[in-house]
Amino acid sequence: MSFYQLEFEREIGPLDEQIRSAEETDPASAKVLKKERDERLAALYKDLDSWDTVRVARHPDRPQTRDYIRLMCRDFAELHGDRRFGDDPAIVTGFARLGRHKVMIVGHQKGKDTQEKLACHFGCAHPEGYRKALAKMKLAEKYGVPVVTLVDTPGAYPGIGAEERGQAEAIAVNLREMSRLRVPIVSVIIGEGGSGGALGIAVADRVGMLEFAWYSVISPEGCAAILWKKANDETTRAAAEALRLTAKDNLSLGVIDEIIPESLGGAHRDPEDTARRLGGWIESSLDTLVGTDPDTLLNARYERFRRLGQFTEQREGVTEQTDATA
Repeated sequence: MSFYQLEFEREIGPLDEQIRSAEETDPASAKVLKKERDERLAALYKDLDSWDTVRVARHPDRPQTRDYIRLMCRDFAELHGDRRFGDDPAIVTGFARLGRHKVMIVGHQKGKDTQEKLACHFGCAHPEGYRKALAKMKLAEKYGVPVVTLVDTPGAYPGIGAEERGQAEAIAVNLREMSRLRVPIVSVIIGEGGSGGALGIAVADRVGMLEFAWYSVISPEGCAAILWKKANDETTRAAAEALRLTAKDNLSLGVIDEIIPESLGGAHRDPEDTARRLGGWIESSLDTLVGTDPDTLLNARYERFRRLGQFTEQREGVTEQTDATA
């Protein structure tokens, strides 16, 4: 575990130190201190603002795709490469068993140490990553295996090489092909869900979101830089609120289907507990979807995303429903 501490959690740091010391010398005191710490954590996390939620989603100890695979899955067999250019470590793919189901896992990986972070480009996938993801999803479709995707990226990699190899086209093809995939797809935003980089593996029948993840068309810093020409604490906080990027916001907007609760104080404090909750939600979703007629599945998936463009407008006492996608 790193020594990183969230700014709004600083009052918890001394308590954690006291608990660690007391566990060796005075277990009774440690128990009292843990209760006090848990009460403070519950109060702090009860009403986190949007910007602090983003900070929790970026915590260096937050579990990533490989952590959840280790904690939730059995018999994971990793698959590499897009069969066109190369392998992208920012996207992890492979067959696994999750509870009662055989699944194809596809997820972003940011990296833990410096070397892995650089190799994974901090979770920003290249076009070969998205082509790799689609190739494995097509393989899952061939064998009738449902797909589970774990989203955790600030966005697709924006470098010149990625653009030259067709970054936008790769993501667009994924959106089209995932909408046609004739097997169940369950997607969860486990950390950051940035723009098309996230959506490139998130076209699904059921979309969940961990409690302290974020999902939006752009990061708060990017939004602040565009709107106010500078990104500082004041503008990024304002941007985060305006973007409505939290799990509660996305649920109210109909972008996701359910919020998956995290362990007390965020997933980084108890990855095992959060993995149990996440695995349970995925398994329950698959129980509902597996066995559904493929045509019914595709029609429901299509309608799910069509509804995202609808909004209600009220003027002069008249309520009108508009389809922005028409």
